[in-house]
Amino acid sequence: MCLCEELCYTFTQKLAPALLNIQMTNRLLTALLIVCTLYSLTTFNSGCAQIGAPTGGKIDSLAPFLVRANPELKTINFKGNKITLNFNEYVEVADAQNNVLVSPLPKSNPSINYNLKTVTIRLRDTLEPNTTYAINFGNAIKDVNEGNVFQNFTYVFSTGNTIDSATLQGKLLLAETGLTDSTIVVALYRDADDSAVQKRRPNYLARIKSDGIFRFTNLPEDNFKIYALKDGDGNKFYSSKTELFAFHDTVIKATVNDTSQQLTLFAYSEEKGKDTKITPVLKPKPEKLLKISSKLSGKQDLLTSLELGFNNPLKVFDTARISLTDSNYNRIAGAVATLDSTAKKIIYTTVWKPGETYILIIPNDAVADSADNKLAKNDTLRFDAKNEADYGRVILRFKNYDQLKNPVLQLVAGDEIKYAFPLTGPEFVYKRLLPGEYSIRILNDDNKDGRWTPGNYSKKISPEKAITLPQKLGVRADWDNERDVALE
Repeated sequence: MCLCEELCYTFTQKLAPALLNIQMTNRLLTALLIVCTLYSLTTFNSGCAQIGAPTGGKIDSLAPFLVRANPELKTINFKGNKITLNFNEYVEVADAQNNVLVSPLPKSNPSINYNLKTVTIRLRDTLEPNTTYAINFGNAIKDVNEGNVFQNFTYVFSTGNTIDSATLQGKLLLAETGLTDSTIVVALYRDADDSAVQKRRPNYLARIKSDGIFRFTNLPEDNFKIYALKDGDGNKFYSSKTELFAFHDTVIKATVNDTSQQLTLFAYSEEKGKDTKITPVLKPKPEKLLKISSKLSGKQDLLTSLELGFNNPLKVFDTARISLTDSNYNRIAGAVATLDSTAKKIIYTTVWKPGETYILIIPNDAVADSADNKLAKNDTLRFDAKNEADYGRVILRFKNYDQLKNPVLQLVAGDEIKYAFPLTGPEFVYKRLLPGEYSIRILNDDNKDGRWTPGNYSKKISPEKAITLPQKLGVRADWDNERDVALE
């Protein structure tokens, strides 16, 4: 891009939108064209002789900015119900319903419209006297051409003589994993009892950043009860035990220039959400042929049971006639076969010997479904157990280990807990981990039942807390995998 094109681009994209006087804009543009014409005559060989609007050029990466607000930002003794915001370029307001947050929380959301460079806000509620209001736009305001976002712009005004400046901040984590969820909002209740969060909307709401940090601004210096909620039904209060929820058991005071982050909330769901899928009323008819299948892929894991599946529920299951043997057809002592609750799965449990060959023999009439269908023929499954070399050996040394917290080590792959071990000391040694990459999670198991337990707000019981550590554990087969781990 030559100098003329650079000047034209800068004027049309950056300077002209900021000029609200059209006559002044035209005069400056005429002067710019004259300068470019003279410049091109003196640089004929430079390839910049053609005068015209630049084509292509740099992509606008700058967010729009506020030129003027009426009434002005931080206006005191605010009256009326209309606010206009003028920007330096054409803007739009995206998904105002979810992006725009008004504090204190109104009964009715304001009406927000945009046209060209102007955003207009009309307040629907009667404003409280001597109150500071803040309208946070989140990621709603963006320029029309490139979609650059004017992030977290907040319009603040007061119906009293002063602008409140107290703040309150902290961090929110998911109690079960120690991870964050930015779709949860934090709520403040003023002059409220413990049941207020279950009956009415809060006074103030704040969003959570991707790192879990939240911050309230322009608060009065007062005491608040603080909660967090993933509002599934949109009523803005805690109305379902399946919603993610967090509470703090003491009153919190908002103060001026509060920079601490000592406050941490832990969100949990007291009950798992119910499956809303519609299930057919009529049960499917059983297939005419009884078939068997195995989930075995490769060698049998030394740490899990052998599972066999059937296409129809079994009515007949004769364990005495089904045999699990070694390669010499000697029956394995202590092997236990059970039928699961669906009657469609047989689970074989035994102590598998590394590298051993096994044979499972199922006579065709040892099993039958409700229609007396049997297997078409005797079924024989021959398989090998994994070797010790198929697993990785792990040694973890924990710094800041605290037995009083009843820590449980959880190794997580994806969203699934693959292994869970109570930690009885600062060093953990295990010889049979399947190769792969695991997240390291530490659960403080308060009730010592080996699994995470949610909280109960009605009984003021906090949830058990877990933390997912930032480092990963990579396990290689036939390898000593050692790691020093710092606990918080």
